Amino acid sequence: MSFIWSLIVGGIIGAIAGAFLGKDVPGGIIGNIVAGFVGSWIGSSLFPNLEFGPVIGGFNVIPALVGAVILIFIVSFVMRSMKK
Repeated sequence: MSFIWSLIVGGIIGAIAGAFLGKDVPGGIIGNIVAGFVGSWIGSSLFPNLEFGPVIGGFNVIPALVGAVILIFIVSFVMRSMKK
């Protein structure tokens, strides 16, 4: 059950990060889940000693959101440059 909870929280984090930037995550719900998981990894790598914000489903929410925003920004930049 904790795996399903992690998927739900990862998807929500990815969706919030996409809404914050005003960009859609490629892949829909699966893309949001991946963005949440990878964003959590990026956020914990950027802030290894900072565990601030609530922990939900195994995610430190604030660093995960920051990491997901960074990831979505980079992915949208790469996708936009590939279209040109």
